[in-house]
Amino acid sequence: MDRNTIIGFVLLGLLLFTYLFTATKSSHELQKQKQHQADSLALIQKQQEARIATHDTAAGAKAVARDTVAGWGRAMDDTEKLITVENDLLKIVFSNKGGQPREVILKHFREFDSSQVRLLDSSLTNRISYQINTGTNQTAQIANLYFNEGEIQKEPDGSQKITFKLPAPNGESIEHEYVIHPGSYLVDWNLVTTQTGNMFTGNNLNLDWHVQMEQTQPFVYYEKRLTNICFSENNEFDYISSKTDKTFEKPVQWVSAAQQFFNRTLIAKSGFESGTLHWTREPEDSSSLLGTADVHLQTKMPGTASTLNFQWFYGPNDYHILKKAAPGMDKIVDLGRDMYAFVRPINIYVIMPVFNFFKKFVSSYGIAILLLTLFIRLLTSPLVYKSYLSGAKMKALRPEIEAMKKRVGGDQQQVGVEQMKLFREAGVNPLGGCIPAVLQIPIFFALYTFFNSNVALRGQPFLWAKDLTVYDVVAKLGFTIPAYGNHISLFATIAVITSFLISLYGMSMTPDQSNPAMKYMPYFMPVMLLLFFNRLPAALTWYYTVSNLITLILQWVIQNYIIDHEQVLAKLQANRNKPKTKPKWQERFEQMQEAQKKTQQNKGKKP
Repeated sequence: MDRNTIIGFVLLGLLLFTYLFTATKSSHELQKQKQHQADSLALIQKQQEARIATHDTAAGAKAVARDTVAGWGRAMDDTEKLITVENDLLKIVFSNKGGQPREVILKHFREFDSSQVRLLDSSLTNRISYQINTGTNQTAQIANLYFNEGEIQKEPDGSQKITFKLPAPNGESIEHEYVIHPGSYLVDWNLVTTQTGNMFTGNNLNLDWHVQMEQTQPFVYYEKRLTNICFSENNEFDYISSKTDKTFEKPVQWVSAAQQFFNRTLIAKSGFESGTLHWTREPEDSSSLLGTADVHLQTKMPGTASTLNFQWFYGPNDYHILKKAAPGMDKIVDLGRDMYAFVRPINIYVIMPVFNFFKKFVSSYGIAILLLTLFIRLLTSPLVYKSYLSGAKMKALRPEIEAMKKRVGGDQQQVGVEQMKLFREAGVNPLGGCIPAVLQIPIFFALYTFFNSNVALRGQPFLWAKDLTVYDVVAKLGFTIPAYGNHISLFATIAVITSFLISLYGMSMTPDQSNPAMKYMPYFMPVMLLLFFNRLPAALTWYYTVSNLITLILQWVIQNYIIDHEQVLAKLQANRNKPKTKPKWQERFEQMQEAQKKTQQNKGKKP
């Protein structure tokens, strides 16, 4: 392994460290601000309870006042009634209190405890609300009012429509109409009002959405890190992860509370004009609650009798499903964002189609990953073969390089000059050995995001791994090693061992390094990889294991059966005898080395 190869692997390690550092930075910041967040949440909760208590007290203690506005009394003091609507994908429990969904269950997905995934849970404070006028200087939150009991109507296309109506005095009314379509995770929500000006000041709708997200994956700290709020503002996708507040200054098309594999999204057909967002991610050592979002959105009611069309999406973070749901929603699936956005086209146009193609013919996702690995290695084989050929040439030059070092002595500057001269004469590219490491950088990060966000892999076992989207555990340590964890991942361990064998093989192919740091780098890098890999998804470490095994096999076959070392030496000698023209970069490099050498010699002279 020459210097450039090692530099390539160091670069890969630094980029990997940067990725993981930036991904976990928000969690560490939130850990430091845990007490501050707890105080803020307590204050918000207290204000909400006080506001609700005020309305409840006014409703309960002022019966006479309620009677003077006939029609609102029953809405303020009634009994909650639940009604369940299902299609082949969703089970939704609606409540007449607030006229909204209270529970949403995904039928085809299971949580880590084998129960069905719940995207809305009645035990959590999930609700949608907006303020209306109920009288002179009197207001109420719609989430606290009781609609008439919902009525279900079957439509000819197989969809089901449920309507909640809230009658009010003077002919005013509010209807919440929901349409559940067969085979769809989208639920239409139509807000129908009459005499809007009486109930909405200035015809303004101020919509409040409070949502809490709860653990669905086995390792809550990992799921928390991949949970965030996504949105489309002015038809441009963005998300909030480490920040806690966002002000919308342009029209908003949709807002999504997105976990690692699921999301619930509010879509506005006509968009919201403005709004704010407050997002709180729970600290890593807290309960199964992932985070809480408070979304406040504003829009205008179109007239005295108006209908606003919204949609709710309750479902998985599936790229193809989200792409059809609303413009830009496919970007909720993290296939490469921010500084790693360059890997998104690789995922969309190469890795995802190839993986889905193989999955059509094999039932095991682990085998599909193996076939994907073989495809990637085949695709990159021409460049990799050139790097192996460069390594063979370097090995053939070892005797001459060693003889040159003895002739020059300990002058490292002169060693560099003579070595570059030898490479030029022999027609060897010293950068050829770093090609495999450079190729791994975009591929590794593309696969990292792909396996982290591919909901199809969720819960899929392979060999000893119970779930390919999380790390495999073959043994628990009983204690925690910083940066490593409290478990042993066998896939990660095998991947690191094979990486170490590749490093040893590379060392045998290159001249001895005089720099001690370069000598021990092949031993240091596997240790760093072990710390990174132990908590990575089993799908990624399985890919890396297969890729490393292929590398070892290819290196052995190419060196022993494909490359003729005598022919390589003969070709090197022929290249040496040909007239050479130095590239400009090499001339400048040698001039710089000569200048540094003269500078060092001048510094060593006595005055």
